[in-house]
Amino acid sequence: MTLFWILCAALLIVALSFLLWPLLRKSAANNDVLRDAANLEILRDQASELEADLNNSLLTQEAFEQGHRELQVRLLDEVKSTETQQSAVRNPARILAMVLVVLIPLCSVLLYLKIGNVNAMLPAQQQQAEGAEGFGVLRSDAALQELEAKLAKEPNNPDGWLILARSYSELQRYADAVRAYGQLVKLVPKESQIWTNYADAMAMNNNQSLLGEPTKYIDKALELDPENTTALALAGSAGMERGDYVAAVTHWQKLVSLLPPDYPQLQMIIDGINQAREFLAKQPGGREQLARLPAGPQKAEANPAMAITGRVSLSPAMLSRASPSDFVFILARAAEGPKMPLAVIRKQVKDLPMEFTLDDSMAMRPQMKLSGFDKVVVLARISKSGSPMAQAGDLEGTAGIVKPGARELNITIDTLVK
Repeated sequence: MTLFWILCAALLIVALSFLLWPLLRKSAANNDVLRDAANLEILRDQASELEADLNNSLLTQEAFEQGHRELQVRLLDEVKSTETQQSAVRNPARILAMVLVVLIPLCSVLLYLKIGNVNAMLPAQQQQAEGAEGFGVLRSDAALQELEAKLAKEPNNPDGWLILARSYSELQRYADAVRAYGQLVKLVPKESQIWTNYADAMAMNNNQSLLGEPTKYIDKALELDPENTTALALAGSAGMERGDYVAAVTHWQKLVSLLPPDYPQLQMIIDGINQAREFLAKQPGGREQLARLPAGPQKAEANPAMAITGRVSLSPAMLSRASPSDFVFILARAAEGPKMPLAVIRKQVKDLPMEFTLDDSMAMRPQMKLSGFDKVVVLARISKSGSPMAQAGDLEGTAGIVKPGARELNITIDTLVK
């Protein structure tokens, strides 16, 4: 990279030399010399004529001396005029040359930074890392081996270990990711998100189980940052896995309070809270524990007059693209405004065809309910990812824009989301 900038500087110097040389040449001064020589020759001729006239008695001595004095005055005037003209001609050129020396390199560098690629001369491994989101992700074995070799020589490089750990996680090489995160937390022990990622990688390497060491790392992450949303989500999952439903409800309810209303997975988290509450209620003494927990997400009261009813079916042309276990989301959202579902039902393809009712009691947030909007879009979506947010490969059907209270809608899932 240093060699690249040295070459750029050399080319700029060459370009400047072509521009500045004509400005700095003293061509104007050379022209003045020629002109001065011509004027002096004329004055000499006139002085010779005066002497010849005096010798031939054509002029008196007084007239000769007066003429000679006039020639001297003219000579002095010519010299002063030449100096003034030289100064007037020379100074603007030099000023322009100085301006160009500053502007041309400055503009060249700014233009390159704007339209050029400053990473073009970097090593491939560094380009890949800087081109990725966040701290970077390497995807080629060669780049990973190069970074491994670098870290063997520079083991105290936290940025390198972070790139390596994220890259291995992205490539699902979880054992290597765990090793990299293990080195990273030694160098950066006070970063909540690093401990969270460490726990996630270790769980994935342990058959997706958060029990044991992953739980300890999640607790460490929440100790450093109690509002780390990823750590709260994992802590709730860990509580569910070990049967600690109080912990699951506590962590997930705090998570919901921190998430924006239009968060894609919000309904799934709320469903998890409700499930954890149901499991807790069935345990001995669970109802007493449940009573001591903060109130769960409050549902709005159903307004039968504003409920939307209908039927959802899957087009025969799309049967081969759907699996019986795929999730089906039937939802209503505002025709204008936030895209967050106002009411949502989650079923499976095996439940189709089915009748549905959407009402205010299904709102993800009490202040975002069906009856609060004049026009809504009602649709049904088969999700391959399990998320209510549309993704490529999902199947979809819609009843279009309707008013709350619409009845007997007919929705056929017949469109592939691209």
